[in-house]
Amino acid sequence: MARRLADAGHPVTVWRRGTGVTAAEAAEGAELVVTMLRDPAAVREVLAAALPGLAPGATVVEMSTIGPEAVRELRALLPASAGLVDAPVLGSVGPAAEGTLTVLAGGLDGLDAPVAAKVRQVLSVFGAVREAGPLGAGAALKVAVMSAIVPAQVLIAETFAYGAAHGVPRETLADVLAVTPLGAMAERLRVPATETRYALGLAAKDLGLAAWPEATLATAARRRLQEAEAAGLGGRDLTAIATHLAATPHAASPEAGDGAPRGRAPRAVPLNPPTVPATNGMYSHAVRAGDTLYVSGQAAFDEQNRVVGEGDMTAQAEHVFRNLERILADQGATFEDVTFIRTYLTDMDLRMEYGAVRRKYITGTPPASTTVEVPRLFMPGLLLEVDVIAALP
Repeated sequence: MARRLADAGHPVTVWRRGTGVTAAEAAEGAELVVTMLRDPAAVREVLAAALPGLAPGATVVEMSTIGPEAVRELRALLPASAGLVDAPVLGSVGPAAEGTLTVLAGGLDGLDAPVAAKVRQVLSVFGAVREAGPLGAGAALKVAVMSAIVPAQVLIAETFAYGAAHGVPRETLADVLAVTPLGAMAERLRVPATETRYALGLAAKDLGLAAWPEATLATAARRRLQEAEAAGLGGRDLTAIATHLAATPHAASPEAGDGAPRGRAPRAVPLNPPTVPATNGMYSHAVRAGDTLYVSGQAAFDEQNRVVGEGDMTAQAEHVFRNLERILADQGATFEDVTFIRTYLTDMDLRMEYGAVRRKYITGTPPASTTVEVPRLFMPGLLLEVDVIAALP
């Protein structure tokens, strides 16, 4: 994409994390700042670091797949003088090089006409621009499309595995599917790609952005992808899901009836949703074992490891319960599915403020619960930490 901009005559500065130059230095003086990163946390990190270098009136064109909620958070992060457009794309490495991506743009109608024209001209370098509506509409449209395309590929991979378990060769099944509406997608999975065009781990992340209680098919497909990711296939092309399922005994097999290989417990799947700040790599935000979700202790700190609401129990509790809510939603669950909650407070005298927030999120019949006072938590300034166990729907 950067090469296409340069070839079209635009002066381009290219920057990526870990290169030594700061994001602020890279963005300094630019009229347009384009971000293309892995997930919401990465985008927030980079744009927060770039803020000191943003020129007055600069426009940020956010092209990552991060979902509409994250776009709204970015709008609040950026100064009012900065413009913001969300413009994720459909297409992978080949279309990016050829300039045949489909660009799903939101927020162009919120820019001044000359600025919007400049952004349209830049986006057209990447491919066909489809204006989706107001800010956040492009991000929502991208997630909606992926929540159909990715589960469909997982479904075909399961179909191949079912056929193999019952003596139907993949070639035969793919030939029959070729004359159905699923033909093109089945052809992609007939022989999984050796080159990574759309990483399996990114597909799991994208489905995580679409996690909501009614999204049962997307949630089930994401679980399959997370299992493959835990097996080391996260960097492989999404089509590797067909290879993974072909090698995994499952419910379709005559030899297995519970979705797990005979003689062993279901695999524990680590989960790190993109909607919450990344961990330090020493733990996962949650682990799913069968239909039980174990959520690590959540505390009030942001993506830069800064304490949120220092000295304010209400602010910290709100932050913690929003994180818990996002982690539960990532697996199609809500606080109604919580079976156990454990709270660590550094000052039991603040339990009334904590309890007021907790009652906003946990209503109805309360779960099993433990609350204890501790002398300190792992980061100075933290007032509480909360972990939960949930029975998944």
